[in-house]
Amino acid sequence: MALQYGAYIAMAGIALYAIFAGEMISILNYMLEPAVEQTLEDDFLKPRVYDAPSKILQFISIGVAPGLVMSGTSYMLARKFGSKQIGWLIIIGGLVLLIGMFYSYTMLDDIEKDYQIFTVTITPPLFMAVSIPIMIVGSLLFRIKKRPKKYF
Repeated sequence: MALQYGAYIAMAGIALYAIFAGEMISILNYMLEPAVEQTLEDDFLKPRVYDAPSKILQFISIGVAPGLVMSGTSYMLARKFGSKQIGWLIIIGGLVLLIGMFYSYTMLDDIEKDYQIFTVTITPPLFMAVSIPIMIVGSLLFRIKKRPKKYF
């Protein structure tokens, strides 16, 4: 059984959601134990300055924003004729995002208070909330009845 173009696009969306979840987990894991660096002029260890909000915004633009576009595109391709396969793929993408952000959210309490700024604390709950409409949009494809293709 050959896959439709929308299925390949939905799979790309799943991959982008997984990439975003991995990036968020890695940056929050890094913030749990900030690295220290030794400079030549200092004999003591000092914490490395790290700009987490800019990295998180970069991860959003690299991972989840294109993933949302992929999910929306696959929905638009499948909405006319309906496709349970593409619907399931969109729902799986939403689940990947939800689980990844839930795990990221559990890491927030262990981060030092100095690093708990607005961008760091709002990103996991925000994208947990975004994953719910993604799964709803995927489930909408189950309700659409397949119509025969008209070639003329």
